Amino acid sequence: MDARLLRAAYAEPRLRQLFPWVGMGELHFSRCTEPRWTWDLPFIAPMLGGGFCVGGPSRSQSVGPAPTAEAAIAMVLERLPPGCGRAFVGTPEELAEKEQSE
Repeated sequence: MDARLLRAAYAEPRLRQLFPWVGMGELHFSRCTEPRWTWDLPFIAPMLGGGFCVGGPSRSQSVGPAPTAEAAIAMVLERLPPGCGRAFVGTPEELAEKEQSE
C-alpha cells in the first residue's frame, strides 16, 4: 500500500472517522467496523506508472484518475454521502437496522 496515500487519508478528519480496509492493493472506507464492510463509498486503487484511480462505490463505477494521493483523497471526500460520519461499531446489517429505526 502506498504510504503517501495512507498519510493523505489519515490527514483528513472525515476519513479518519471511517473504517479503512485494504484489499487487492486498494484503499477502501466503510461506514461500519465489522465484515462484510459497507460498499457505499468510493475507493482508491494505484495505477501502473503512478497516480491513482478512484472508483466506486461499486466496482463497475469509475470516478476517474488522480495524479496524486491528495487529489484522490479529495475526489473521495467530494463523494461522501451527506451525514457520513463516525463508523458504526457492528455489521452492515446492524447499521441498516439502526438507520431504518432513526
